[in-house]
Parts: sequence; C-alpha cells; structure tokens
Amino acid sequence: MQSFLTKRAISSGVSLLLLIVAVFFLSRLTGDPTDLYLPVDASAEARENFRELHGLNDPLIVQFGHYVADLVRLDFGESIRRARPALEVVIEAFVWTFQLAVITMAIVSAAAVSLGALAAFHVGGAFDRIATFFSLIGASAPDFWIAIVAIVVFAVGFGWVPTSGTGTVWHWILPIGVLFIRPFGLILQVVRGSMISALGSAYVKTARAKGVTPKKTIFVHALRNAMLPVITVIGDQAAALLNGAVIVETIFGFPGVGKLMIDSILQRDFSVVLAAIMVTALAIFLMNILIDLAYAALDPRIRY
Repeated sequence: MQSFLTKRAISSGVSLLLLIVAVFFLSRLTGDPTDLYLPVDASAEARENFRELHGLNDPLIVQFGHYVADLVRLDFGESIRRARPALEVVIEAFVWTFQLAVITMAIVSAAAVSLGALAAFHVGGAFDRIATFFSLIGASAPDFWIAIVAIVVFAVGFGWVPTSGTGTVWHWILPIGVLFIRPFGLILQVVRGSMISALGSAYVKTARAKGVTPKKTIFVHALRNAMLPVITVIGDQAAALLNGAVIVETIFGFPGVGKLMIDSILQRDFSVVLAAIMVTALAIFLMNILIDLAYAALDPRIRY
C-alpha cells in the first residue's frame, strides 16, 4: 500500500509540474496586464512601475523561475485584481465549488444507484424503459441549455427561485438541479448495465433459489459486485464538478472556482489562474487515490 501511494504521489507530482508549466506560459498569451489595468493615456513611467511591481519586466523564463522558487516557499503570488494573496482568493472560491460538488454528487449517487439497480431488476419493464429514456436525455442535454431554460421557466416565469447568488437555500436549487441532470443520466446507465450483468450471475441465481428477498438480492448480493465501474464513473463526474462547473457557475453567478478561473483569465490575473489550477488539480489527484482505495474495499481480490 505504501509503495502504491508513493508511486501515485510521484506520478501526480510530475503531472502537476507539467500542468504548471503549460498554464504559466499559455496564460501569458492572453496579453499584458498593464494594458488592462492602466488607462490608455498612462505615462511610460507609470507603465514601467506597474510592470516592475508585478514582475512583468523580466523574460518569461526568468518569471517562471521566480514563480517556481516562490512555490517552493508555498507562496502562490498576489492577485493583481484584488491585491490579496492568490491562494486565499482561490480557497474562498474552492470552498463554494466543493460544497456544490459534494451536495450534488451525494444526491446524484443515491438517486442514480437506487433507480439504476431497480431498473436492472425490472429490465424490459415499464420502469426500466422510463428510467432509461430520461437518463439518456439527461446524459445528452447540454448544461448551458438546461441552465438557461431553468432560469426562464422557474426563475423568470414562475418566480419560484432566484436567478443567481448564494444568499439562501433557494439560490442553490437551480445550480444543483442543473448539475444533477448529466451525472444522474450517466451513472444510472452504468449502474443499470453493471447490475444486469451481476443479476445474471450464478451467486445471485443461487440466492434467489434459496428464497432471498428481492431487496436483499439487489442491494446486498448484486450491488456490491456491480459497484466497481460505478465508482469509476462517480469519480469522473465528481472530478468534473471539482474542476469547476464553469458554465453553470458563470450563468448562475455562483462564486466558485470555475467562475473565478474564467474571470481571472479575462482579467489577466495570472497568479490566481495558476493557484486555481493547482488547488483543483491537487483535489482531483487526492480523489483519484481515494477511488483506487475504494476498489480494494469493495473487492477483496484487489490489492495494491
């Protein structure tokens, strides 16, 4: 186990380093922050002072060297836009995204696993056909379209919920609802397929022959053995949310890390962009390790 964790940590560290290099140089292609933050008629001296203050006068390779040296000291730089430590800004936004992702995935996982298992148990029946139909629509519908329709219908049309913000529980309903649809459809389909295979296995047939109740057959004998591919899909969908539900957060004005990255790219706030990428990448690496460990917990035959 220790060897496995060490190898994963090393591979994740290499991936993170490559990501830092790519984002650092690509973000500079968006332009010079001096042109954005200073007026057009700013004097040459003012422009020079601004560039010197934010370390923009040095060649890119020198700037990268300084940035890496600061990272070693856990200094992620300062936000140009907010005049605050970049890491502090990112953590504040990441907390919002983390809450949104955890709540959404908890609801999605419970609903998709339960309904997918029941659909597999009644394969070919009315419930299975209805669940499959709606899950396929959910997995195919684009998030931005669902978000816009939800605002037009439920916020503007009926006035049931606010259009944006996070002030009350009602502000969370539309973002969670929109983010729920695609993962629900994908996970339900995987659960259904995996459960159909598990329910046709010899040990399940034996349990049925012994008179085990359908509920126990589904949720005790079959579901645990069908969960390995499901865990993978749940992890992928959770990673997508942790990576920032960019479109949904932007449309609903949700102050998460996805919206922060978009705003920071447009504002050429390089330190915040890099800090957001690193914090998100670290969270995803840790989650992938937890998923691997969950495999061993579900299947005793898997050992690391």
